[in-house]
Amino acid sequence: MAVEIDLVKRKPDWLRVSLPSGDDYDRVRAKVNALALNTVCKEAACPNIAECWGAGTATIMILGDTCTRGCRFCNVKTGNPKGVVDWMEPIRVADAVRDLGWKYLVLTAVDRDDLADGGALIFANTVRAIHERVPGSRVEILSGDYRGDLQALDIVMDARPDVFAHNLETVRRLTPTVRDKRATYDQSLKILAHAKSRAPERFTKTSLMIGLGENEDEIERAMDDARGAGVDIFTLGQYLQPTKKHLPVVEFVTPEKFDRLGALAKSKGFHQVVSSPLSRSSYHAEQAFEAQ
Repeated sequence: MAVEIDLVKRKPDWLRVSLPSGDDYDRVRAKVNALALNTVCKEAACPNIAECWGAGTATIMILGDTCTRGCRFCNVKTGNPKGVVDWMEPIRVADAVRDLGWKYLVLTAVDRDDLADGGALIFANTVRAIHERVPGSRVEILSGDYRGDLQALDIVMDARPDVFAHNLETVRRLTPTVRDKRATYDQSLKILAHAKSRAPERFTKTSLMIGLGENEDEIERAMDDARGAGVDIFTLGQYLQPTKKHLPVVEFVTPEKFDRLGALAKSKGFHQVVSSPLSRSSYHAEQAFEAQ
C-alpha cells in the first residue's frame, strides 16, 4: 500500500539519499561552473545528483535558468527571459561533453515561449555540436512542447538526437492542476507522436510523476496513451515537493507498487521501463541502448 503523507513525519527510508560528495562529483561541478552551464540536476533539485555526478554524468539545461512557464511541481525559476539567447552555448556544452569524456548526455531546456521557435534552433545546434566534437556520443533531449508547433519540433528532429523525450508528467485528469495551462495532455501526446513519425528508427520517451493523487487506472491509461503515440521508453518516479509553495505530496508510493507498475508498463510493449521512487526522466537513460 502507498504510505499516506498525513501519517508520516518525514520521508520514508526508501527516499533518503546521500549528500553529494566525492572527487568525480567535484570534477563535474567544477567543469559545469567553469563553462557557465546550467544543469537540471541542480535547478530542479534532483535527488539523484550524488549518484549521477559521482559517476561523471549530468543533465545539461540549456537556454538559461528562467522558464516562461509556471508548472506547480517544478523548482526551476519562472520569469521572462525577454528573448535573450546565448548562441555560443552549444559550443560550451559540447566542450564539456568532450572534456569530461561523456559518451551519453541528456540535454534539456527551460520552456522559452518568448522565442518564436521555442528555442528549437539552439537545441538543434547543441545536438550537432556534441556529435561533431565527440564522435560516437549519444544525445538524448528532454524537450518542451514548442506550444504544439510541429515545424519547430522538426528543426530539433533534423539534428538527429538519439532519443527524443517529452514528459506527460502526470495523468490526464491532473494535468490542468499540475502543469502550466499552456502544457496540455493532448498537446504532449501530439508532440511525442510527431517526433516518432519523423524518426521511427529512434527512441521516444516520456515520464510520469506519481504520488499526486492519481489512481492506478489513470496511470495505466497514460501508459496506453503513450504507447498509442509510439513511445518506446516509459519512466515512473515519486513526486517530491521541492518547496512549500509547490503542490504537496498526496502519497509516498512504496517500492513494491513501483515494481508492480513497472511490470504493467513492460507488459504494454515498451522497449525500456524504469520504475522506482527515485527515478527521473534521465535516470539510467543510457541503459535503453544496452537493452537493444
